[in-house]
Amino acid sequence: MDQKAAFRIQEATIAGIHEAYRNETLSARQLVQTYLDRIEAYDQKGPCINSVITLNARALEDADRLDAAFRTSGFVGPLHGIPILVKDQIDIDGLPTTLGSLLFRDYRPGPEGFVVKQLRKAGAIFLGKVTLGELGGGDTHGSLFGSTRNVYDLDRTAGGSSGGSGASVSANFCTVAIGQEGFSSIRRPSIWNGVTGMRPTIGLVSRSGIYGGWPTMNGSLGPMARSVSDLAALLDVMVGYDPADPSTAYGVGHAAKSYTEGLDPTALKGARLGILRESVGYDSEPDSDDFKKVDEVFSRAIGELRSAGAEIIDPIVIPDLRSLLAQRARSAVIDDAMFEGYLKEGSGPLRTRQDVINSPLFKQVVPGSQRRIAHDDTPERHYAYMMARETLMTNMLKVMADRRLDAIIHKAVEHQPTLIKDGVNAPFVDQKGAPHINTYLMFVPSIVVPAGFTRDNLPAGITFLGRPYDDAKMIRLAYAYEQATHYRRAPNTTP
Repeated sequence: MDQKAAFRIQEATIAGIHEAYRNETLSARQLVQTYLDRIEAYDQKGPCINSVITLNARALEDADRLDAAFRTSGFVGPLHGIPILVKDQIDIDGLPTTLGSLLFRDYRPGPEGFVVKQLRKAGAIFLGKVTLGELGGGDTHGSLFGSTRNVYDLDRTAGGSSGGSGASVSANFCTVAIGQEGFSSIRRPSIWNGVTGMRPTIGLVSRSGIYGGWPTMNGSLGPMARSVSDLAALLDVMVGYDPADPSTAYGVGHAAKSYTEGLDPTALKGARLGILRESVGYDSEPDSDDFKKVDEVFSRAIGELRSAGAEIIDPIVIPDLRSLLAQRARSAVIDDAMFEGYLKEGSGPLRTRQDVINSPLFKQVVPGSQRRIAHDDTPERHYAYMMARETLMTNMLKVMADRRLDAIIHKAVEHQPTLIKDGVNAPFVDQKGAPHINTYLMFVPSIVVPAGFTRDNLPAGITFLGRPYDDAKMIRLAYAYEQATHYRRAPNTTP
């Protein structure tokens, strides 16, 4: 029997792969080669998803090493032989980090950080790097690669900024993927590509060895997967204290022993869920037909939560939510320090944020990323944002306490995926409908899970938002909803 034919790669799970390894119906080399074959067939050919920037030339060699270790002593760790693709702002030894930009085409990064080392130790195989919103933000367009296509509608964006991660895991180019979120950059591309994704509470997952880490605080690495159980297994390996990222000091004592243990399909029974119906998405248009198509899916999902045994409190109102969210601002001082701290670890002509802005290539950067990098937020605006953040955190937690809520439920994204032509031409529609309350508050976990398809046959989803470090509870609730509905559907564009 052809061993490769004996294992179905599409929608493969970590548990299924490991079972096949134990049964000797699959090897890591065969699995890696099959994923590489799919990337070859579908990423730059066929539907041209355009999600992969760099492939790891050592992936098959790594697979051979793990196969040999398995024959000798079994699995090396919980992710033994699991192929992963990562967003191209995460440093991996031997691979470039381009940030999807011509500015960094020849940049060579510093040493890989804590999370990559943890994944490697656990037995993961890095297949390569995937596309992102240029310079780590916005929908997935970049001067280096063009635009990444949505796997359900090739005329639409994959979202962003972790669009390559969302598209590639949905297209079955890998088993699981890693994204990074500072606005809605894991959750939006996850749902727009029909997969689950999580931005953990700040402090659980280190940002060392990545662009967008310390001393900025709102950005976090997070897992993306086709199932909540695979997401949880990936997060289990990612968490931990890292002296190179002081933000992880906040997480000490708050990490669960395991995010996979205790997954229960009945976890929604008796859970009190507050429904946030107020529109909080970036540039959302609640009166538009596009918004209403997503709202129909959301309303159906609330009924499904109730049918699964949840106690629904509908609606809840968080005082001054929209006006407080509108005060988001950046700190030029902190952004400058992040740029200098990251760039000093690598080799290239750019050493500061101002170097990036002054580069002749900066004019080729996509407009949204230009605005974000060259922002002129004042210290006064940033101070007002920090004060608003404290107020909003109190307001949200008080509502949860007063209503005795286990979680807040809101739309994963309030609009359907944007057409690529509307994102790369004026008025440059970007991040439309992205709720960002979790990255505004930073110390709250947020996980999205598919909730079906709109009338236009485009994926939509719901968010489970919780108290600080309630990550395990949010995963359990999301898992129970997933198991009650099973809305994940592989895209037809990559059969």
